[in-house]
Amino acid sequence: MRGDRGAFGRFVDELDPVVFGVGVTVSLLAVAAFVLRPSASAKTLSGINTFLWTNLGWFYLIAMFVLVLFVLFLTFGPWGNIKLGAPDDEPEYSYLAYFAMLYSAGIAAGIVFWGPAEAIYHFDSVPPLFGGLEAQSPAAAIGAIQYTFFHWGISAWSAYCIIGIPVAYYAYRHGAPMRVSTVIAPLVGLDGLDGVWAKLVDVLAVFATIGGIATTLGLVGSQFLTGIEYTTGASVGDLGTVLVITGLTVAFTLSVAVGVDRGIRRVSNFNMALFAVVTVATFVLGPTVYITTTGLEATGRYVNQFVQMSFYMNAANDVSWVGGWTVFYWAWWFSWAPFVGLFIARISRGRTVRQVTVTGVLASTGVTIPWFATMGGTSLFLQSTGAADILAAIGEYGEAGAGYPLFEALPGGGVLTVLFLLLVTTFFVTSADSSTLALGMLTTGGERHPSTINRVIWGGFMGALASLLMVIGGVDALQAAAIITGGPFAAITLVAVVAMIWTFGDIRPVFLDSETTSRTSIGAVAEDDD
Repeated sequence: MRGDRGAFGRFVDELDPVVFGVGVTVSLLAVAAFVLRPSASAKTLSGINTFLWTNLGWFYLIAMFVLVLFVLFLTFGPWGNIKLGAPDDEPEYSYLAYFAMLYSAGIAAGIVFWGPAEAIYHFDSVPPLFGGLEAQSPAAAIGAIQYTFFHWGISAWSAYCIIGIPVAYYAYRHGAPMRVSTVIAPLVGLDGLDGVWAKLVDVLAVFATIGGIATTLGLVGSQFLTGIEYTTGASVGDLGTVLVITGLTVAFTLSVAVGVDRGIRRVSNFNMALFAVVTVATFVLGPTVYITTTGLEATGRYVNQFVQMSFYMNAANDVSWVGGWTVFYWAWWFSWAPFVGLFIARISRGRTVRQVTVTGVLASTGVTIPWFATMGGTSLFLQSTGAADILAAIGEYGEAGAGYPLFEALPGGGVLTVLFLLLVTTFFVTSADSSTLALGMLTTGGERHPSTINRVIWGGFMGALASLLMVIGGVDALQAAAIITGGPFAAITLVAVVAMIWTFGDIRPVFLDSETTSRTSIGAVAEDDD
């Protein structure tokens, strides 16, 4: 009993009452709305979503393009030498462990959900940018894989690093709290991080994380349940969906609540090893030559047409395709930016800005592209040759069903299907645990080891909201949640860019240290690392 009271006492003592209170209230209201008035809630969600991608889709595209340019500048420019920590700080984790944790947290289960499914969508319904191509033609196959590279490439990872770098810099160099509002430290001073603007940023970060994580857990949860149904024929129904996804989220949060070292690091390492095995096995056992040729050509077109795709809105016709795909993805990445950025900051002490961007953007994209080339290429090849009807599986089970007939059609398909289902589970684990860790840090004023009670509460809320969204509206409801909650945080990422320019470029020459009330030149500190 003493231990229970001690744990509960720690949970209460560490809370930021404003951020935690607002976050929990919004979560409760959302869950209650979807339980009590599911149809009205789904209609409201859809209406807000349609308004945003119709009227503000351009903002999502511009904001993301700015982030990509700035990350490339950080990678290849002089600010890349700035260390996130004291000059003698060494990285806390080996490079492989660092990459595994960063990648597992950042890409999450969406990669296993959309890997086999997205390219075949674009193959069957050609994106308007390639409107002259015949559906299910060889040329349409190249464009289909090209768009998956675009949606999952450097743009997604850039948003994460834009938040992670300034939080890590101010936290490890100036003692700022480990929370998202730390990005505005050079604008408001360290004293201002307890003020209204900082609280607003942290509340928006909680909103964005709730929407982004609910989207991801809903997608991967549906894929997990579809896999069970596909392999066993047993369906759990709506109530079962809510219970299973909520239960899995809380269980996995508890199972790895032992911390970053013993929990997230080990699961992430296993997750990446399994990810590599599934990718290589599919590449070798699948249509290797087709995967290689289409993947290489799609990569070249992705590079050549990156700017065009970044600004493409199909304004002359119908912007709904761009809203349903590109704007959704950009909003999803923005909604993940506070939580993944905070997690990146948490594990990046002792690394340089360039090490973070190279690992978090270039290396991560370099791993993601082979996955989508392999899964997308295999899916298209099997559909084109009649070896498997992936589109029929999507029609019956939804997007979550695309992977199972794909692996079933390959040699050793039974083993591959089991490995794929296990991969879905491990990505679910890393998503649930790293996201609840970030929500814990956000709602405790920057506590780097938030209590287990805090994380379990957030795990329960996220699991319940994700499953309810799946029940009332499926993928469309999840996409709407991501677009709505990601929008405000797109603006915060641009503020983070301005803050870094002021700090690293010494445009604002002084920084007010709240502890010593002395004026310290951040530009001078940065020069020590060059």
